[in-house]
Amino acid sequence: MMKKHLYSLLSFMLFALVAWGQQKSISVEPGVSLELANYRKSIISNIQYILQFNIPTVKTEPIAATETIQFDAKSNSQPLQIDFKQDVSYIKRIKVSGEQVPVALQQEHLLIAPGAYRKGHNEIEINFIAGSQSLNRNDDFMYALFVPDHACSVFPCFDQPDLKARFRLTLTVPKGWRAMSNGAITDSIADADKTTFRFANSDILPTYLFSFTAGKYTAVSKMAGIHPADFFYRETDQQKIKLSTDSVFDQHGYAIDFLEKWTGIKYPFQKVGFAAIPDFQFGGMEHPGEVQYRASSLFLDDAATRNMRIARISLIAHETAHMWFGDMVTMRWFNDVWMKEVFANFMADKVTQKLMGTETFNLKFLQEHYTAAYNVDRTPGANPIRQRLDNLMDAGSMYGDIIYHKAPIMMRQLEMLMGTENFRAGVREYLRDYAYKNATWPDLISILSKHTKADLYAWNKVWVNDTGRPVINADVIYRGNRIEKFTIKQRLEKGQERVWPQTFEVTLVYADHELKLPVNLNAKEVSILNVKGLPKPLHIIYNSNGMGYGVFPVDKTLTYTELFKLKSPLQRASFYINAYENMLNKDAYTPIELLEMFESGLKTESEETNLRLLTGYISSIYWEFIPADVRNRHSGDLEHNLWEAMQQQTEANNKKLLFNAYQNVYLSNEAGQRVYGIWQTQKAPQGVKLTEDDYTGMALTIALKSDSVTSVLQQQLVRIKNPDRQKRLEFLMPALSVNVTERDTFFNSIKKREGRAKEAWVLTALSYLHHPLRQKTSVKYVPESLAMLEEIQATGDIFFPQSFIAATLGSYQSKEVAGMVNDYIKKHPRLNDKLLNKLLQGSDNLFRSVSLIQ
Repeated sequence: MMKKHLYSLLSFMLFALVAWGQQKSISVEPGVSLELANYRKSIISNIQYILQFNIPTVKTEPIAATETIQFDAKSNSQPLQIDFKQDVSYIKRIKVSGEQVPVALQQEHLLIAPGAYRKGHNEIEINFIAGSQSLNRNDDFMYALFVPDHACSVFPCFDQPDLKARFRLTLTVPKGWRAMSNGAITDSIADADKTTFRFANSDILPTYLFSFTAGKYTAVSKMAGIHPADFFYRETDQQKIKLSTDSVFDQHGYAIDFLEKWTGIKYPFQKVGFAAIPDFQFGGMEHPGEVQYRASSLFLDDAATRNMRIARISLIAHETAHMWFGDMVTMRWFNDVWMKEVFANFMADKVTQKLMGTETFNLKFLQEHYTAAYNVDRTPGANPIRQRLDNLMDAGSMYGDIIYHKAPIMMRQLEMLMGTENFRAGVREYLRDYAYKNATWPDLISILSKHTKADLYAWNKVWVNDTGRPVINADVIYRGNRIEKFTIKQRLEKGQERVWPQTFEVTLVYADHELKLPVNLNAKEVSILNVKGLPKPLHIIYNSNGMGYGVFPVDKTLTYTELFKLKSPLQRASFYINAYENMLNKDAYTPIELLEMFESGLKTESEETNLRLLTGYISSIYWEFIPADVRNRHSGDLEHNLWEAMQQQTEANNKKLLFNAYQNVYLSNEAGQRVYGIWQTQKAPQGVKLTEDDYTGMALTIALKSDSVTSVLQQQLVRIKNPDRQKRLEFLMPALSVNVTERDTFFNSIKKREGRAKEAWVLTALSYLHHPLRQKTSVKYVPESLAMLEEIQATGDIFFPQSFIAATLGSYQSKEVAGMVNDYIKKHPRLNDKLLNKLLQGSDNLFRSVSLIQ
């Protein structure tokens, strides 16, 4: 009797608690809070959007739009919040189930009263003016880009990734424009000045993947493997079109075929389509049926370097991989946005490996992922791969080099830990279980754990939930000329204790051979087995296969000559990276020592991607980590070495890399006259192929380094035939002006949101504005730039705040500017923690430079 009474009481209390939870009021606040997202997911399902946009010819005119939202609701106990980041004046009329209701817009949400909508099926009709910012309107083309939470800035919607829906779109555009969206075009109707396109209902998608583009495009339809595909572009260079179009279709076809076979799942959407967008904000965006790419990444000519061709393969594979990872299976909340990016990069790497071969792939993987991840993980603002997110309005700050580059390194280590086939089986199960649904990282870990005996939860804590990287040290004990003991140790870079499980190789270099030793670093200290009694090597190369993650020792007994004679390009690249990271940590090399070492290899390093790595490091050290007086004294030698190396290298791509580096670093009048002569006559150095884009870059460099008014930019503007590239140069010209007042005016223009509409242009302009040669007059912009950070994060018009910070602060070396950053942080104690991390990441080179130069 007592037990029965107790059970009844507990049941009543549980029912009351659930009822209270259901009645708990969901606050109305800007953005989409996690609380709101969870509540809406619990009551809303079966969403259908029916949208019509009327795009006027003049881009400044408003866009009239209508929308019908159909959905099922399990409850109507609270006001329904529909996200819309615009002023109330944008809403003209709302009908719920045929009845007009008052417009209530609060804190970026349209509120529908509980009595107006009902349990069961609902239909809400809205007449409104569409927001324009995320429609990226230009004079004769436009494109919708809604990631991560920008759909609601254009039309009212439930803008969260786990409320997937279908979208049926009608688009009216100026006559002569073409249009593409997620669904196929069902029909079109043209009149005197407009064309209306109606699209088939889309596959089920989250709001951030709904998209469309329209404009004066050239359209090409071909097969991408076995799939019909459509391609829109605005490129006018006939050589680029001829050399690139077939390759773009072929590479899409290859990537789809590879991923279908690897996943065991056919291409999961109704159509294949892609558009090349001039100066697109990202490399690409994975909208199913309408993938958007930066045009310059797709269209290459015969002057393109091997690295540019590899980059295109990788980019196309990345966006194609998203069809399965992110588009078909979507993260539940944007704290797991990295999941779609890690799989896209990881699978793109597999596609690239298949096309390029394992050796070339391993080299590319090291150069692309490790250097970028280190740029963040070495900083005090380093963030873990998986981050906390309380509100979607902060989702943009989740992106960065950790999710794009450290995560693939983590995934590669996970695959090695599990074994290739076990890993693949787990991922296939995950895709089958969550197809067209949403999933979390713990969901995936749970599935993968069934396919391995390893403790993935402990492994996950270090690699995914924690920040930083280990510092690896070695202790080699010799007895005479024989190895007695070889110990590898690890500690976290910032001094904490942590075991970082990973595998890599150490190579012992002898006069006539090399010996590769595998290392399984699964403890704070491990002894390498089977080395006792081995002869003492001439040199030791740590992380020689490029698999390990962290700061590794460098063997300074390896002379410059011996370094560049190492047969393996991967070993050389790993050494370059280790040396650079040690320099930044004030260990092994000073900046000028490392600069001279890297210069000594310019003539002999023949592997193109390695030479690109070397010249990149040379530029970084030259402009950021040696004092101006040392730079001025050394510039003549560096100019000479680069020019001589260009003469001696035999491959055209290597010559071009060295010529680009020469343009970057030159300071002397002699070099300036040489570069100007090449630009003026458009006669490239022997063996170097230069394009219109190359000559435009040369003109910008000449303008930057000129001490008098020059007409090079005006002349280059006339030479450019493509109108989109003309507009870009027109935008950049004021930032390059020798007139300080004109540069002031330009900076003031980007303080306004409309001045930041073209993110890629703004970041390029800032890099010139804050170039070391212009910093005496540009340092005054730094406090004002810091003051813009919170607005930039809130508006999302500069999607990567760290890029804005790095373009502004990255090449300064002064205590004055470091003080400005510290003052800003002190005066903003409640600064959003993610934005603070971005500031610490973007200013890290500044603080390291100050420390190194002291």
